[in-house]
This record gives sequence, structure tokens and C-alpha cells, in this order.
Amino acid sequence: MAGVIDTSEFRNGLKIELDGEPFVIEYFQHVKPGKGSSFTRTKIRSLISGRVLEPTLKSGEKVGVPDIEEKDMEYLYLQGDEFHFMDKHNYEQTFLTEEVLGDAKNFLKENINVSVLFFNGKAIGVTLPNSVDLKVTKCDPGVRGDTVSGALKPATMETGLVVNVPLFINEGDVLKIDTREGGKYLTRVAVGG
Repeated sequence: MAGVIDTSEFRNGLKIELDGEPFVIEYFQHVKPGKGSSFTRTKIRSLISGRVLEPTLKSGEKVGVPDIEEKDMEYLYLQGDEFHFMDKHNYEQTFLTEEVLGDAKNFLKENINVSVLFFNGKAIGVTLPNSVDLKVTKCDPGVRGDTVSGALKPATMETGLVVNVPLFINEGDVLKIDTREGGKYLTRVAVGG
């Protein structure tokens, strides 16, 4: 643990350490009841497992500041179930497993830049860019005459991610996909050949 802070310093997005595990504060509220001592209601998400807890802490209670570091890295390749990344400054490599990455693996393609999160020197997760450009590898052709407004069809991207897209999208097209909403189609970047 790098240090301690108390509940008066809480803010959304602050990273704290509880019971040896790093968390990020998603919500907090200082409560001063008419009787008894004041306390802080919190909603925190684990940076390792993603589980959400809602602990209540006494006012002035101290929590740890985790030893966390974010590094700009480039995704290189997949070997088995290990996704390999390289630090762009010192060329050191590290890897994350499919289990640790979770759904983020659906947006990783070679040479994409991501921010890798380290806790006590061990890689525990990635922060993706807000959107990525992915190529459509499998998609049924749009049916002529099927002009229902807003109609969608499934398309499989080069990473294996399946996204609902408009009917005019074809295999080989490159699409901009939103990584924040689990893979939502934003726009067509290039028409496939």
C-alpha cells in the first residue's frame, strides 16, 4: 500500500485499496444522521475481478491507496490464451489472460494502443480506446426489398465479436465500433473490396 486516505477525501473515480484488493469508487455519499455518528455510503468496483461492493464506512475511517500504475502499451499478438502487450517506451513485454481481459478481448487487434493497469507490478486489466476500427469477416448480404427503417443484421468482426449492423454493411467493410457499450456499431469507415 502506497499510503492512506480517509473518507473525507473520497471522490468518484478514486482508486482505493480494501483488504489487499484495488477498487475504484463509482459512487459515494456522506451521510449525517440526526442521531449517531456520520458515515459514508460507497459503491466500489474491484479492478481485478469486476465485482461490485457497497460498504458503509464510518466518517474519518482510513483506507489504503493502492500501488497502481497505468502504462501505454501496444497489443502485439495472441498465443494460446495469453494476449501479449509491449511497453512503447522501454519495449518490455507482458501478457494478460483471456480470463483477466474479459470482454475487452473482443476489441483487441494487432498494433492497437491500450492502457494496461498494473497492481503491485502485476498486469490486472486494460483500458481500451473509446472506439476501434474492425473489419467485417462474416455477414449475410442485405435482402433486396428489405427496406424496413432501422433494420439490423448480425456481422462477425475480425476479432470474433458479433455486432448488429445496418443492412447495407457487407463482408470486408471496416466499421468503427464503440468499446464502451459492449460493441455498438457507430459508422462505416471503409467499404470492403
